[in-house]
Amino acid sequence: MQVSESNLSDDIRRYLGILSHWLWLFIIAALIGGGTAYIYSKQTTPVYQSSSTFLINEAPGSGGNSYNTLLVSQRNQSTYLDLVTRDKVLQGVIDALKLNNQLTLNQLKNAITTQAVRDTVMVTIIVQDTNPQRAADIANELIKQLQTYVIKLQSDRYASSKDALNNQIGELDRQINDIIDQKQNLSTSDPQYAQLDANLTAYRLAKNTLVQSLQQISLTEEQSISTIIAVEEAKPGKTPIKPRTLTNTLIGALGSLVLAIAGVFAAEMFDDTLRDPADVERITGLPVLGAISRYDTSQSELIAHVQPRTPVAEAFRSIRTNIQFASVDKPPRVILVTSPSPSDGKSTIAANLSVVLAQSEKKVVLIDTDLRRPRVHKLLGLANRHGLTEMFVQSEFNLDGISQETGINNMVALTSGGIPPNPSELLGSEKMQSILKSLQNVFDMVVIDSPPVLAVTDAAILSQRADGIILVVKPGQTKLAALRQAAEQLHRVGAHTLGVVINGVELKRSRYYYYYQYRGYYYSYYSNYTEEGSSKREKGGFVPRKKIDKESDVKEQAA
Repeated sequence: MQVSESNLSDDIRRYLGILSHWLWLFIIAALIGGGTAYIYSKQTTPVYQSSSTFLINEAPGSGGNSYNTLLVSQRNQSTYLDLVTRDKVLQGVIDALKLNNQLTLNQLKNAITTQAVRDTVMVTIIVQDTNPQRAADIANELIKQLQTYVIKLQSDRYASSKDALNNQIGELDRQINDIIDQKQNLSTSDPQYAQLDANLTAYRLAKNTLVQSLQQISLTEEQSISTIIAVEEAKPGKTPIKPRTLTNTLIGALGSLVLAIAGVFAAEMFDDTLRDPADVERITGLPVLGAISRYDTSQSELIAHVQPRTPVAEAFRSIRTNIQFASVDKPPRVILVTSPSPSDGKSTIAANLSVVLAQSEKKVVLIDTDLRRPRVHKLLGLANRHGLTEMFVQSEFNLDGISQETGINNMVALTSGGIPPNPSELLGSEKMQSILKSLQNVFDMVVIDSPPVLAVTDAAILSQRADGIILVVKPGQTKLAALRQAAEQLHRVGAHTLGVVINGVELKRSRYYYYYQYRGYYYSYYSNYTEEGSSKREKGGFVPRKKIDKESDVKEQAA
């Protein structure tokens, strides 16, 4: 349970570190997203909305009782919802409001929305338009046009029957009029007069029957036609419904923020470089000996000597302490400093570590075994005419003329010397082992700056002759795969790896601040030392050996 809670706590600190590191990006993304949405909303033409409501009045003969009438009306709601946007209804609205030069049928149809009022037989018509008065006029006119259209649509069912009856009644009226005209020319005693009178009676009876049928059809029509009644009249909207500037701005800012966070976490997920200190222990199983924050190297990279009161110098002393406690029974005397890949800063770490070891009253020698790209002499400001390679041709061990004073108390340097054609063979020879043993007889601590583990085999060869290995990594640069491979390679050759030093960390701006504040690698008195360290430098500072001409200057630099 404790392990689980610890992992959860580390994960939370990791996420907080990521959010803190990319906070500037999240703020910019939110500002850009919100600003873009605001500008777009301000430039968008405002749209107003008006709504009218009508009631479906079903014909009395459509149901047996009020309940059935209500069910029929509710079933027919979908029909009326569809009729509202029929072309004939819309064209009637356009013609009535004289909108032919303002709106097309499709534009008008897209501006209309209909919805049934729940648990009622009412329908609401919603119209959106850039002109609030026109939106209200369209909503009201739609009900009028729909009323006319619905009545006409239902009346057409009886039109043919009524037309047929009217035609028959008209024909009978013509025949009746003809008989009346003929009777006027005959006397009552004429036998034809009686026949005409009988025909007239028959035609009138037939007409009365047809008239009754027409009246019955009209009555049936009246009872079966459903109508709509306007319930609520539309009024012009006072405020636009869109664009909603404030809402759009907030959505734009929030959306951009979410995308930025998702992008950052996706990039972190697919980034194969070292980002989190927890990755070191997870991948290699090695402890983190310390973290060195990024510092100004314009004066010198030997900050442990030039500015011994700064937090960075204190971090090197913390690494020194952790190394001493790494093997309490047998403290390491020969320490090899290497890295998975070039440019991780191993030479700078080796040099500053040598300085803090010398400050603890130990005699220290710093050896540059990178016989391909030596750098120790540049860090210390020394010449590289003679060095380690010259010792391979000595018959007896002799440091005279080969080792160089660094200007730092208790610390000398053994630069690489001339570049040989076969570095791996020299470093793996018995002569190299003899040199290291002889150096241990002279010095308390031997610090070896070796080439990167994965670049050449030199580090793997030398690791077998060292008491402890320090692996230097750099966040944002060291690949996780390279770190894993370097640790495995050192493990295969039986090297005793003391731990990992993380170099070039921006503690105040990244997740490393949370990690090391929790782990104890970063000290609470940081703020107290920041200004004090920069203002209370040692008066002499670090001066390269080649610039020291007088013995008094040497003593001042050593102090």
